[in-house]
Amino acid sequence: MKTLKIYIILFIATVTVAKAQFTKAELQVSGLTCSLCAKSTEKAIKALPFVSEIKPDLIRNIYNITFKEGVPVDFEQISKKIKSAGFFVNYFKTTYNFANTTVAENAFTYGGDTYKLLNADKPLSGEVLLTIVDKGFAPNSVSKKYLGKNPETPAASGKTYHVAI
Repeated sequence: MKTLKIYIILFIATVTVAKAQFTKAELQVSGLTCSLCAKSTEKAIKALPFVSEIKPDLIRNIYNITFKEGVPVDFEQISKKIKSAGFFVNYFKTTYNFANTTVAENAFTYGGDTYKLLNADKPLSGEVLLTIVDKGFAPNSVSKKYLGKNPETPAASGKTYHVAI
């Protein structure tokens, strides 16, 4: 009986531990001119292995994306799908759960990529909305605003993304 209680406690602890990961995103695409274009872009994004669900808002050309739990997200693949369809990412906002994430020198790693926090002025915990400001994820004016201030430091491995809170 005592062993059963221990197993139950361990099971509950493992299930309730929050995992650090990207949970959802809001992606605005520019250049969509018809519902057929929007539908084909939606299908292309939905086919990515880390996308759980996608809901389009065709009035504002926005896709609300939910990511699969425990599967690393590759933002570069999303951007490539949009560009290969002939459109552009106008902005890309994503929610990251900072549970069990170590932030050092305003940067953290996830899925082999490095994420540089450009304006983090307080400790981060729980879910936080981040905006990717790199070229290809934001308009040139936004990229210049943020990246003009910070020199590029190459990542040890993977890609480096610059994010604003």
